[in-house]
Amino acid sequence: MAQVHGYKNGKINIVLQERENVDFQQKSKVHSTENSPFKHIDHEFSSFVGMTNLKNSIKEIYASLLINEKRKEMGLKDSKQVLHMLFKGNPGTGKTTVARKLASIYYEMNILSKGHFIEAERADLVGEYIGQTAQKTRAIIQKAMGGILFIDEAYSLARGGEKDFGKEAIDTLVKHMEDNHEDFVLILAGYPSEMNRFLTFNPGLESRFPFILEFDDYEVDQLMEIANRMAAEREYNLSKEAEWELRNHLYKKVQHKSRNFSNARYVRNVIERAIRMHAVRLLKQNSYSSKDLVLLTGNDLQLDRDRTNS
Repeated sequence: MAQVHGYKNGKINIVLQERENVDFQQKSKVHSTENSPFKHIDHEFSSFVGMTNLKNSIKEIYASLLINEKRKEMGLKDSKQVLHMLFKGNPGTGKTTVARKLASIYYEMNILSKGHFIEAERADLVGEYIGQTAQKTRAIIQKAMGGILFIDEAYSLARGGEKDFGKEAIDTLVKHMEDNHEDFVLILAGYPSEMNRFLTFNPGLESRFPFILEFDDYEVDQLMEIANRMAAEREYNLSKEAEWELRNHLYKKVQHKSRNFSNARYVRNVIERAIRMHAVRLLKQNSYSSKDLVLLTGNDLQLDRDRTNS
């Protein structure tokens, strides 16, 4: 799988996939001796905290795929599924990460022929003069064929009203959603309230997304699980004091329900800052043990200063 690169300055982000030697259906045979036919899916999404509805939807898609193959073997009619999705959630709830993962999973399932991931924004789709928008949008869709096109803050396409060129982009997307659904998945994402308003912009738009998933804000226990996982991935541990301080801090953040609170992204910023402060602390000590090298303390978190980006 290619490395995922950041999405900045309106540049289209493309992530390519490489199919594993054992395909997704073969994986199910490996686990056939175990009770759950979906154990491999649980494994693929084991690093995702929560998201029960998403995992259930993927299991539905996988089950339909396998049963459809059995129907074809019996001479029964097979049918292709429309897999376009709409994600509603606040920042840091995993929308982009999930979309990237789905590109990989759908490729292994042989649902998508290339399994690449393209992330685009309004500037990539909307032109400055008549006729340019449809041309730009079709070009992005053509690049996304065989993979997933992910558009975050999709409601920005409708922000200019009926006379804005964004409407042309939406109309072009809608047409290709129908024409190319067998080897193309469109995922639109954004804040819940803005996405609800966006769906009223084009009649019938909502009905074109068979999967509309809510990405809820994380609860404190989930944020703590994410924090510990992020630290462990970097080969650090939080001290008991650090865990206690972070839990109390996150509790206040969650209770405040600030619109700018970015969930897992906020936690990542806290952990990464703690690692930097940990390094500064050890250098000042001039003497440290192997345990010191991996232990993040409450002082390292610097939560009283709250200088992390929300």
